[in-house]
Amino acid sequence: MPAINHPVSRDTSDSIKMNNEIIKDLRNIIGSENITTEKEELICHSYDATGLEFLPEAVAFPETPSHIADIMRLATNKGFPVVARGAGSGFVGGSLPVSGGLVISMKRLNRILEIDRENMVAVVEPGVVTGALQNKVADVGLFYPPDPSSLKFCTIGGNVAMGSGGPRAVKYGVTRDYVLGLDAALPTGEIISTGTRAAKGVVGYDLTRLLVGSEGTLGIITKIVLRLIPAPAATGTLYVEFGNVLDAGRAVSAIMAAGVVPATLELIDDSVLHCVKESLDENIKNNVGAILLIDIDGSKRSVTEDSSTIGELCARNGATRVKTARDKKESKKLWETRRSISPALFKLGTKKINEDIVVPRSKIPDLLERLQTVSKKHRLTIASFGHAGDGNIHVNIMLNKGDRDAEARAKEAVKEVFQIAIDFKGTISGEHGIGVGKQPFLGMELSKKEIEIMRGIKKVFDPQNILNPGKIFPV
Repeated sequence: MPAINHPVSRDTSDSIKMNNEIIKDLRNIIGSENITTEKEELICHSYDATGLEFLPEAVAFPETPSHIADIMRLATNKGFPVVARGAGSGFVGGSLPVSGGLVISMKRLNRILEIDRENMVAVVEPGVVTGALQNKVADVGLFYPPDPSSLKFCTIGGNVAMGSGGPRAVKYGVTRDYVLGLDAALPTGEIISTGTRAAKGVVGYDLTRLLVGSEGTLGIITKIVLRLIPAPAATGTLYVEFGNVLDAGRAVSAIMAAGVVPATLELIDDSVLHCVKESLDENIKNNVGAILLIDIDGSKRSVTEDSSTIGELCARNGATRVKTARDKKESKKLWETRRSISPALFKLGTKKINEDIVVPRSKIPDLLERLQTVSKKHRLTIASFGHAGDGNIHVNIMLNKGDRDAEARAKEAVKEVFQIAIDFKGTISGEHGIGVGKQPFLGMELSKKEIEIMRGIKKVFDPQNILNPGKIFPV
């Protein structure tokens, strides 16, 4: 199981053990069949994609928002911590019960409540799988753009809580850009409804935006109102090879500077390419040092014109091969390979530190050059891929478990990678969140006053610190 190599804060100072009386109260609230303390279930809800493990004391499977509200009221009265969990696919430990307590699984709150075709709105419960929603709205000619790599199993609630993105963010934005409103259960047991189903709304503070990306530390999301858009009439996919990653980075900058906005613009460096080349069905020669995977969508005419323009820009910036996918089947195969990258990287080592920094798009070539310097300095393999079109690069430091010398060098490399992002006026996290994985580095980007204000907001929502304690803020 993969693991990250960061120190983890354990906020256990105010948490209490869930005794038999509390378990009995929970059974009375949601039914004995919807609460478990079985060791097997606790283990299944103790880890996520980081590989870190923290065992909860119980797992609840509520079926209604009122169940969650009643659980929150009990948690406030008794003082035990509560952590909401979707599919557990996060990369920073956002859904880990670091203080024990109760995990609330959203797997049974998984209904698409409404698809309003006329107003282009969907209303869903948090346990709805992202890919399933995309397929459902596509059936009526609509489009939900956010597409995290784990879309076949990650949930909308987790996407909203962590502020997820995906390859299509370059043109369409990220999850927060599609959340019109939501319902959330507070620690008091009250359920608030934020936002509106209308196209505009500026009444009071924007609590919807505040809750999106709050990592379950302010409230537990029970319903989400999502904006949909019309499905594009046509799509096309370009597969472009380069002799080295710096040329690929320069091509990215050239494309975006030219004002052509592709739906996706993904970069894969040579280390990553080594791990997935067998599944690409392409005769990749040894001199290929990077590829770009580019989707274009819109009208049939614009797809043809933009594909031609992007192909020319790539050729001017060192592309050695530009190929257009023949049909949707070939395009799908290319994207299946792209989405398989994260697990495939374990061919390079048994341990992975996965960071998702973002820099201004014009700085992509400089970033890639600096990453090569960090790799050589610390004698570590750094595999880079990701959403180059919006400057969001996934930097993966690969090593082997038990190699303490490499782990020490990797810790220093992570700090340097984050500092590079800050130096370029970027950010240390574009879509993964902070959780526990990036806690120690929060102060690199945020001032003491900014963190103080955020802590104050947390205290207003959750004065007893029962909601996902030990996350975001260093303990």
